Amino acid sequence: MRWRFMGVVMLITGLVLLVQTVPLAQYLRAVEYDRLLTSLERDAFVLAGTSEEALEDGDPEALALVEIAAQQYREAGGGRVVVVNVGGEAIVTSDDDESAIGGDYSSRPEIAEALGGTISTGSRYSNTLQQQLVYVAVPVLSGPNILGAVRLTYPEATVDDAVGERLSVISVVALLTLVMAGLAGVIFSGTVTRRLQVLTATTERLAAGDLSARAEPNAGAPELVRLARSFNRMADRLAALIDEQRAFAAHASHQLRTPLTALRLKLERARDLVDSDPAGAAARLAAAEQEADRLATIVEGLLALGRAGASIVPSERVDLGQIARERVEQWQPLAAESNVEISVSGPATIAVRGVPTGIDQIIDNIIDNALAVAPSPSSIRITLTGGSRPTITVTDEGPGMSDEDLANAFEPFWRGTTTTPGTGLGLAIVAELTAASGATVVLRRREPHGLEVVVSFESA
Repeated sequence: MRWRFMGVVMLITGLVLLVQTVPLAQYLRAVEYDRLLTSLERDAFVLAGTSEEALEDGDPEALALVEIAAQQYREAGGGRVVVVNVGGEAIVTSDDDESAIGGDYSSRPEIAEALGGTISTGSRYSNTLQQQLVYVAVPVLSGPNILGAVRLTYPEATVDDAVGERLSVISVVALLTLVMAGLAGVIFSGTVTRRLQVLTATTERLAAGDLSARAEPNAGAPELVRLARSFNRMADRLAALIDEQRAFAAHASHQLRTPLTALRLKLERARDLVDSDPAGAAARLAAAEQEADRLATIVEGLLALGRAGASIVPSERVDLGQIARERVEQWQPLAAESNVEISVSGPATIAVRGVPTGIDQIIDNIIDNALAVAPSPSSIRITLTGGSRPTITVTDEGPGMSDEDLANAFEPFWRGTTTTPGTGLGLAIVAELTAASGATVVLRRREPHGLEVVVSFESA
């Protein structure tokens, strides 16, 4: 990954540099070309001023000064100088060939334009020199009169050479930029891959069974920090689930062992009495049936508890008021048989968040526990409240709970000091379902007796 990342960084950087360098080279050539023309035009006017006296008076000394200036100009910069009179005849050139003096330049377009009083600039191909030339031709004026013209020519390759020098510097800078981008890519990718390698090793430790394996949550890029924290939350949740399952299995094995042993003993005793005491055998078989029913109740409770804590189910919007009244209506016949009155009060509609069917099971288990301890006659009151944290409060008139019972009531199979038949799983299921729904449940002792269960939900 490190080298692929470095290659991608260098490729992108190279493309960006290429896209920038091509138009930059064109721009530099245009700037250098304009600079050369401006320089030539300035020098041409200087030489025209020097040539004015020689062209106007024909003074040999003035002409000699023009020749010296032309030679010095060529030696200084390499430009070629031609000075012509009004007839287009060359009187001074910077060439070493003296035969060029007296040559007719009137047919040259740039000379013709300059003799016409117009400054001529541009580039053209010279058949004589076999190269592209940049030229400037300016008239030599004396007042309104045109005395001749001065033409300067320069090889256009000089422009390309100047641009090439600048581009070579830019190329070095671009190469250094590309190398630095590659190094930055290696360093950055090394940081990323190093953190990923550490996280991979941590994942492998967790997969191998080390539930204490955790990633460093505060090192690396923000994305890696978020990934590490998500991994740690997953590991915490996984460890908690495994611990819950281990505890669940331990509780289940302990609770199932007793009724299974009792069932086996009753069946063995019934077998021994089948021939000698059929009535005793029948009584023990009836007791075995009751023990089997108790065992079935425990198994159903264990399955319900396992489903409640087995997975995380997204909560949804449900109507607490409607569900509470539906559940009370279902429990009314059984409560009437026990001479217990069940009533519900509060808003008819309260929107809360809860897992599917979770609130139904919460209310059923609370009412079931309340009916199991409610004396005859007595009442069970269910009160609903709205607001930012809607609640359902269930109160009964049973014996209540001790401080120890209140502290351990939500533990699976905890039954405290009560003699009421049951599995000790009802409130454990309530605790699991309230947690899954993002709700909270609290048990409070009522005076002089009774119990109050308060479940608070998230408002929807």
